[in-house]
Amino acid sequence: MITGLDHLVLVCPEIQSGTAVYEKLLGRTADWLARVEGGGAAALFRLGNTSLELLAPAGEGPLAERLAAIIEADGPGLTTLAFGSDSVAADHETFTRRGLAPGAIAAGRSTHAQTGALRDWQGLRIPDDKAGGIKVFVVQPGEGVLTPQPAAADAVAGLDHAVINTAAPDRALAFYGAKLGLRLAMDRTNPDWGVRLIFFRTGSLTIEIAKRLSDPEDTAKPDRLWGLTWAVVDIEAARRRLTGAGFDVSEIRKGRKPGSRVFTVRNGAMNVPTLFIAHEAV
Repeated sequence: MITGLDHLVLVCPEIQSGTAVYEKLLGRTADWLARVEGGGAAALFRLGNTSLELLAPAGEGPLAERLAAIIEADGPGLTTLAFGSDSVAADHETFTRRGLAPGAIAAGRSTHAQTGALRDWQGLRIPDDKAGGIKVFVVQPGEGVLTPQPAAADAVAGLDHAVINTAAPDRALAFYGAKLGLRLAMDRTNPDWGVRLIFFRTGSLTIEIAKRLSDPEDTAKPDRLWGLTWAVVDIEAARRRLTGAGFDVSEIRKGRKPGSRVFTVRNGAMNVPTLFIAHEAV
């Protein structure tokens, strides 16, 4: 079964500059650097409850060509959700029964570019048309699982939630809930905000599905993995750090969730709408 969100993928034009940007944004260094078969390079940030993988073309090959085409068409941005599993073989059987037509289970391996350390996993892919147009994988980690490193109070500790924009909320509700098996935490239409929000919990984070009430429903329109809200312990210190690093950030304000405070990162996140959030201790 799915145990959480293993990682998200952010496609960027060049890995060194992209890594430098996100080291400043997150307030922590990349935990894993690797070349990827087919002409790619990756940098992985292991956070408290998920990982962020930057992926960029590097050299020649089919992967480099696909990444270059994505960047040319849409610019840098989020492309992929990879959910973690405790048994990808059992999930393959379940998803087949539920009509998701998962791809064959494949083994993966990554070698750290500097240390030579190895990471292994098994995974499957859900076809894009079954996942509302978003690239969705399910992976079962093997040897070499990364452990989150302690984070400073002004650094990102984990992912609070990822936002998916949809024009077909019932399709998204069925996919993430009935078919993937994520726990539905909320389904609420708020005319004051002009949006229908559907929250799924997985691990200790939220997948937020957002449908603007002003837009018509359209099952032919693909969903878009849109933005991220990063959790920090000390939001004032995080804002000072980002301002000092050259990011344009908003003032701190009350969040929608009671007891939360947030600020917006207005630039520099490589086409990813970005929010920082801190929650009052209970």
